Amino acid sequence: MPAFIDARSVTKGTALETDLAIIGGGPAGISLALALAGAPFRVLLIESGGMQFDAATQRLYAGVENGVAYVPLENTRLRYFGGCSNHWGGWCRPLDPVDFEKHDWLSWSGWPFSRSEIEPYFARAQSLVEAGPFIYDDSKPWTKALGAPLRLGNGGLYTTYFQFSKQRDGVLPTHFGERYADDLKHIANLTVYLHGNVTGLRLTHDGRSLTRLDVATLSGNRFVVKPKMAVVATGGIETPRLLLASNDVMPTGIGNAHDLVGRFFADHPIPGQTATLVVFDGRIAPYYQLIQTANGSNFRAALAPGDSWRRRHGLSGALATVEGEVQLDGIGLAALAETAGALGIDASGMRAFTLGCGMELAPDPDRRLSLASEKDALGMRRLKLEMSISDDDFARYRKTLEELGRQLLAARTGMIRLLHHSRSEWLSVMQWGNHHMGTARMHHDRRQGVVDADMKVHGVGNLYVAGSAVFPTYGASNPTLNLLALVLRLADHLRAKFR
Repeated sequence: MPAFIDARSVTKGTALETDLAIIGGGPAGISLALALAGAPFRVLLIESGGMQFDAATQRLYAGVENGVAYVPLENTRLRYFGGCSNHWGGWCRPLDPVDFEKHDWLSWSGWPFSRSEIEPYFARAQSLVEAGPFIYDDSKPWTKALGAPLRLGNGGLYTTYFQFSKQRDGVLPTHFGERYADDLKHIANLTVYLHGNVTGLRLTHDGRSLTRLDVATLSGNRFVVKPKMAVVATGGIETPRLLLASNDVMPTGIGNAHDLVGRFFADHPIPGQTATLVVFDGRIAPYYQLIQTANGSNFRAALAPGDSWRRRHGLSGALATVEGEVQLDGIGLAALAETAGALGIDASGMRAFTLGCGMELAPDPDRRLSLASEKDALGMRRLKLEMSISDDDFARYRKTLEELGRQLLAARTGMIRLLHHSRSEWLSVMQWGNHHMGTARMHHDRRQGVVDADMKVHGVGNLYVAGSAVFPTYGASNPTLNLLALVLRLADHLRAKFR
């Protein structure tokens, strides 16, 4: 059984040869390596960190942020084996079919394929995240176990469901580095290097092919990897950094002939306490507020706009969650009394809850990552983030909440009180999902994307990008399950390329 190799122990100046190099040991890189087990070619996976958190390695992520307040870049992800799965919440949900579509009302929208293209890979992705049987919006298993969902009148929103990565020893969720380390050690065609940082992607003189990877360690060791093909799986922030920094042949960076690398950075805004939900009779199934267990899975409900309603009204994705129970203030009690009286409803048993949400941002080329002048301990230029969120993003979510309120009243179930009206109010409760997307976007046309539909960098015949960096638009669902479906599709493509 081959052990993991410490890159700090590799002889300085060594040239390691392999058929395929995977750069990054997060969920994308680990899942790709697992999917290529037994393939008739050699695979080398190289990860910046070790098996545990290290402060010096983590500081390589530090950068500069401008614009709307965001998480400090060194705090928004973890740089050791397992990557973002070392601190994720385990929330899983497939993107909706509408998320893949091109919309006249949304600039830069449209994936190069429909959801049906990755549909066959969801079951395997579900197995990797250990979220139980693939159920999601087949609501009968959940409602049979724990009661009916909130009654809503006909309209745009419906109850949807998240499933959660497996709870093990009281810890949620699956940490890919811990969970799959032994499996990786049993793969005969795989070698894993830890503590190795890829600092440059080196191309042939014509820029059409990758020839080597420059690797450095914090201990001062340097060597190269010479792959026949390579996959960058370093996340939506570090991927554009590596592409932009590799500018010895292409002065603007690899894949950046049309100035797209690093643009369209996106995360999911998660503003807290966006509204107050009042349920007139006080009855609400427990799966709205807390993670529940049924049918071999951990799950929780949310309220989402349906595909047809989003198309008709030009709305982005959103997922409203029911949070803590609250007491109504004087204005809220007066509004409740007036509404209940008008409807002829006994609301004496009412309960009120705050609503949280996950929102989808519209693609914006000016929301971007670029290289700063300051360098890190390895000599790589750090990143600068220009972060923004538009008033239209907030307006679209408010319209979604307004429709939820209308449907609750139509069903005589409850009512909504919107809490935020101005941009400053929204920003005062803003948090972020740490879901980094869009910075190496996928499109058939190289003038609109960094990679093609197979996630190959336009113009470079043997270089690919894996992960949510390739998402052209983002949906409101957490990205992990969806990016793993893309990774598994990529694994099939790579197997075919080596035949």
